Amino acid sequence: MPVDWVSIAIFGTAFLGLVNIIDSHLISRRMPSLRAFLLPVSFVTLTYASVLFYLFPLPEDIGIWPLTAAVASGTLRTISVTILLYTLKREEVSRVIPIASTYPVFVAIMAVLLLGETLYPLQWIAIIIVVAGAVIISARWNRGGSTTWQGALFFLLIGSSLLMAVAHVTAKYALDYISFWNMYCIGAFCMSGFFLLISLRPHILKELGNMKQRNSALTSIALNEALVMIGVVLLFWAMERGPVSLVSTIISSRPIFVVIYALILSRVSPMLLEWHYGRGILALRLIAITMIVGGIAIIYLT
Repeated sequence: MPVDWVSIAIFGTAFLGLVNIIDSHLISRRMPSLRAFLLPVSFVTLTYASVLFYLFPLPEDIGIWPLTAAVASGTLRTISVTILLYTLKREEVSRVIPIASTYPVFVAIMAVLLLGETLYPLQWIAIIIVVAGAVIISARWNRGGSTTWQGALFFLLIGSSLLMAVAHVTAKYALDYISFWNMYCIGAFCMSGFFLLISLRPHILKELGNMKQRNSALTSIALNEALVMIGVVLLFWAMERGPVSLVSTIISSRPIFVVIYALILSRVSPMLLEWHYGRGILALRLIAITMIVGGIAIIYLT
């Protein structure tokens, strides 16, 4: 029995939710700096992509525009992920990922402005719901009950979301001409090249050389990037077989997996992930996540 694209997308999203948790742990607790994390990630990703590119080469008759779209998609996705990793270094993972997952909203807006599509009033209401949910979950409440906001980090995450939306649209175009294996490899080459460009420095190599438990951390990175490869390949496979808008909607449910994983790990092993929350804050975040996911679902299901 063939696997449907919905199941493929759900499995891919679950994998990437786990990746976000591991990324947060490695960046905030194991690695001396963000660029010290990106350097081994780039080498591991380049290795995985090179093997797959050898096994699944590009079609001989591929045109310039599909290849350009694939490279553009990989480049924009790389910039988006870099912003995401930067914010993970400075903010709690369960608050970063929901905001970054609002990119299907931008897909809808771009479709209206660039493709001449029409949104129903209910869908515009859904956009407001999603943005409101992102604002709520980006707030920080202290013990006195006052609120502080992420400010620049919030707008960085919105920019990351916009870049990811464009990356998905261009990837869907390219997948009409190349396989999901090709799409992963091109994106991985773009990402590893960019990471090497910004992180291959003598002082970064010195940081890695002076790390405690270096071999353990590098092994964790290699295993985590294998999860990244599986998750991304699954999502490109789903995107190739199904409508990009609906696949994007499923991918946007990743905050649910992140919160579930974070809640479980914070209880089972606080050494891996320390997640401070009260019942009221947890309930508010769950409501905000529900608003984000529900609003995005309304956009594409009406």
